[in-house]
Amino acid sequence: MISKVGTVVENDIQVSEELKRIKRRKKRREIIRKTILYIIISIGGILAMLPFLWMLSTSLKDSSVVFQIPPQWIPERFAWENYPNAIKAIPFIRYTFNSAFITVMKMIGEVFTAALVAYGFARFRFPGRRILFLILLATIMIPGEITLIPVFIMFKQIGWIDSFKPLIVPAFFGGSAVFIFFLRQYFASIPKELEEAARIDGCSSFQIFYKIFLPISKPALATIAIWSFQGSWNDLLGPLIYLNSLDKFTLQIGLTMYQSLNKVEWGQLMAASLLVLLPVLILFFSAQKYFTEGIKLTGIKG
Repeated sequence: MISKVGTVVENDIQVSEELKRIKRRKKRREIIRKTILYIIISIGGILAMLPFLWMLSTSLKDSSVVFQIPPQWIPERFAWENYPNAIKAIPFIRYTFNSAFITVMKMIGEVFTAALVAYGFARFRFPGRRILFLILLATIMIPGEITLIPVFIMFKQIGWIDSFKPLIVPAFFGGSAVFIFFLRQYFASIPKELEEAARIDGCSSFQIFYKIFLPISKPALATIAIWSFQGSWNDLLGPLIYLNSLDKFTLQIGLTMYQSLNKVEWGQLMAASLLVLLPVLILFFSAQKYFTEGIKLTGIKG
């Protein structure tokens, strides 16, 4: 009897040790997997940062060493004068104001009207709703270049060429189809009970949209606000087509002025590009929390 008990205890000890060995192997494999994953992500991050680091490095170089072989990532002399020279070379402040005005107005229009249209598609049931939404989604597939000429002719006929109106006013008529689709997915995930409780309290449909849906949709609104800001701030084609006067140019057109037929001031161009990039970076990092939350929530509930 005693020998049988001893055998059982010995078997239990062996099983326990085997389980510990299995756990240790699993833990070791997990550590190796995470290490490889982090190395790959780190390499990808460094590769993605290379253009930005090269732009920063070039903005601090003299023109004579920009294309030096082998390249110098850290110049022997920092050409800080590239930054004030870049600002003086073009009407930088004026163009910054023009870009900021167009971008902010367009962002306000796109965010508000896209939210309004998305609210209608998400919460109202009316004949043809699905067909209209499918048509809206189909417009995402149409390249903007196809409608460029007819839209230009239309704005020319009504006398809006060489003004900011063609760049701002269309944003107040629904905005981008992608923004509407994104917000519609978010609004559809909001519980209907919340809307019904507001109606019992006497709220109209617009009050429900304005007082309930907009405040609780900050992550989604912040996400499309960042997209709108980035798209409008970096837009070159629109201002290039519709603006003719020098005092109405935007920063993106101003950047092309650093290039001439005979010479390109790469140091000043990179310094100006870095200054133009700063507002986008500041906006992204200041709203990063809402941006990631909006993407996560829409991805899960959409």
